[in-house]
Amino acid sequence: MKIFSPLYERAMRWARHRHAPWYLGGLSFAESSFFPIPPDVMLAPMSLAQPARAGWFALLTTLSSVAGGVLGYAIGMFAFDLIEPLLRESAHWDKYLLAQAWFGRWGFWAVFLAGFSPIPYKIFTIAAGAAAMALGPFVLASLVGRGARFFMVAGLMAWGGPRMEAALRRSVDRIGWITVALTLLGVAVMQWRG
Repeated sequence: MKIFSPLYERAMRWARHRHAPWYLGGLSFAESSFFPIPPDVMLAPMSLAQPARAGWFALLTTLSSVAGGVLGYAIGMFAFDLIEPLLRESAHWDKYLLAQAWFGRWGFWAVFLAGFSPIPYKIFTIAAGAAAMALGPFVLASLVGRGARFFMVAGLMAWGGPRMEAALRRSVDRIGWITVALTLLGVAVMQWRG
């Protein structure tokens, strides 16, 4: 059953759209402070569709993400009292408490790790502001962590280029169904253990 192939084709068309960089910048900015979808979902197909521009896309994603991170930092510093009740009720409260503990222990390295890894970066941007982390080290850690991640994603896609695009096109349905199966298996295991 080919459900994922049409989605892949649509994503690749969108990745070549003339306004795609604007959407990538907006998504990168929003994800760093409040939006749940990571910019990698746009950066990867855009870099795959236009490998010669992958470096530009990575730079745009990095700068937009760090700018959004500064907004998250400002939210944490100046408006945490307003968002705390929402955060407490969300699934992110435990992650926020973990982020606070990491700041107390590692500071700069906590932001760097959050910027590079799949850990929700927005939680760390807000926590950094709430903990009154110095803005300079926060921005530097964000630039290095986010930049390393996004340049790696864009570079891998550009390196794979047309060969990778063709391979993904052939395998996208298989990969999609395997991902769905693993997700369902993970949910089942969590339900069984919990």
